[in-house]
Amino acid sequence: MRQATGRGLYIHVPFCHQRCHFCAFYLEIHHARAAEDFLGALLTELRLYGEQRLFGSEPLQSVYFGGGTPTTLSAPQLATVLSAARDTFGLQDEAEITVEAHPGSVTRDSLSHLCKAGFTRVSFGAESMNQLELDRVGRPGSPMSTVQMVTAARQAGFTDLNLDLMYGLPGQTVESWSASLRQIVDLAPTHLSCYALTVEEGTALQAAIRRGTVPAPDETLQNEMEDLAEDVLSRAGFTRYEISNYCRPGFASRHNQLHWTGGDYLGLGPSAQSYVAGRRFGNVSDLSAYNASLQTGTLPVTESEQLSTAGDACERLVFGLRLTEGITLTETGALAFSGLTGKVDELIGDDILERNGERVRLTRRGRRYADTVAVALLASLTS
Repeated sequence: MRQATGRGLYIHVPFCHQRCHFCAFYLEIHHARAAEDFLGALLTELRLYGEQRLFGSEPLQSVYFGGGTPTTLSAPQLATVLSAARDTFGLQDEAEITVEAHPGSVTRDSLSHLCKAGFTRVSFGAESMNQLELDRVGRPGSPMSTVQMVTAARQAGFTDLNLDLMYGLPGQTVESWSASLRQIVDLAPTHLSCYALTVEEGTALQAAIRRGTVPAPDETLQNEMEDLAEDVLSRAGFTRYEISNYCRPGFASRHNQLHWTGGDYLGLGPSAQSYVAGRRFGNVSDLSAYNASLQTGTLPVTESEQLSTAGDACERLVFGLRLTEGITLTETGALAFSGLTGKVDELIGDDILERNGERVRLTRRGRRYADTVAVALLASLTS
């Protein structure tokens, strides 16, 4: 069984002001009363897990507010939740406390409030620095707002800033993607996440593609954009440490690393997922049901699985392969399972994985097929 490398808390805030065309996450449109009700339920959920002493006496190394758009909640509301998490679980010295934010959902004052409350990192969903590209996917806001709020965050005291970008957007070209990258680099973030646009079931984007009003993503073009991002960002001093993530030295996301290196994390809020002591469990993906469960003092968990030793080793391998440095088979525990090691050898022969001593990692070609690799490794346990 893998050894946990830390403890983290993920808090899912299920509100946005509107849904983007590509979004398939569970969310609700923000209303003040609904936010207040959610806040009460969330604090109850925190208290119930605190009573279980889920993490023992080990404090958290990471707290991550995701969504949705966490900053649809007011800065005082977010500060209240962070204070409760600190009181419940404790925080390591210099723990990483991240809040995701849409640039249009924060102000100079709210950013200042968050920094003073103990948040250490802001992750802005920029997505593109081209207004037409944002408009085509129903993304509110503007590139100018991103520039202004990055500046405001620095003035508020934040020194750790992530920006999310998407490539393969409708109408996006290699030239416009290159321009977005250059503008983002000029903002001097410490971390960047670059994601290929995917078409999720049930989204407005999928419906538009089926109607023929929007072109489907071009995989060849996306691959070219991915290569361009790695080239531009490496020249600018960023290290690609995971398939979709780049950082300045010393600014790799602790929240992300926790997931990829076997740490325990507790997810709070509707649809949030957890991994603690070899058990995966998830909350109900419905705000009303979530609130109702907690009003009765019952945790809103709807699915739970204690992983087998083999399943745990496979997951550890799958997640570890997302890191560009890869992982050793010894770390994963995979050496005890011939199905896994046989599949690894097969993928090495196919130039999907490569081995350097005990360490295995995805090849440059293999990074294109990370999801396929995950499916193949999981299937090897049942074949």
